[in-house]
Amino acid sequence: MQLNLNADLGESYGPWPMGEDERLLASVNSANVACGFHAGDPLVMRNTIRIAYKQNTSLGAHPGFPDLQGFGRRVMHMPKQELKACVQYQLAAMEGMCRAQGATMTHVKPHGAMNNMACDDADMATSIAEAIAEFDTSTLLLAPALSELAKAGQAAGLTVAIEIFADRAYLPNGSLVPRSEAGAVMHTAEECIQHVRRMIEQQGLVTRDNQTLPTPFHSICVHGDNAHAVDTARDLAAALRADGHQLLPLPELFER
Repeated sequence: MQLNLNADLGESYGPWPMGEDERLLASVNSANVACGFHAGDPLVMRNTIRIAYKQNTSLGAHPGFPDLQGFGRRVMHMPKQELKACVQYQLAAMEGMCRAQGATMTHVKPHGAMNNMACDDADMATSIAEAIAEFDTSTLLLAPALSELAKAGQAAGLTVAIEIFADRAYLPNGSLVPRSEAGAVMHTAEECIQHVRRMIEQQGLVTRDNQTLPTPFHSICVHGDNAHAVDTARDLAAALRADGHQLLPLPELFER
């Protein structure tokens, strides 16, 4: 099976570090880079892009709500046009920074509360998908499996890469268990590997009550801000290759 391993990166800010981007980039195939609204800053963006480009890692924008204090994980409600402008502003920043480094922005993955809300809210999902399509219809949308965001991306004419999470538990409706609840996050690399292997075997999301929700998927996310992220990404990549899977940057999954 051809798969992609992605991580949310570039989330340091000024003197405050977040994650171990350079070590993660040795294992993942795609980087979703914070664009300065929920995390990141121009220098962090530039440095992350430079490292990823050298590693042949596909580069995506990781737009979020303007919420540095809350790391983009707090709910915000924006009018449609403001939300679209918020997304497009961040895409423009990422595309420009990529261009300055000789790289190309290939995909978009919304962050945190923006992503979670758009998974359930069809109108919000449509606004985000339209914002991306207006910016560039060739840009891939990385969207969670069985989400309104994935449906909206397809309706807007975007190529949608379906995402599952290596380190997060699922509810029976296919949404993520809230981080505030026990068991929401996997705490070891081995837990994450077994979780992913079950989803590959079952060809769908495996919920915390052991139901299977059938769905295709293309990409597996390892959250870069988790304490064990580097070990998980490295060990998961090795396990998937040992199982016979091919790991590729996102655009290569859709080449014909």
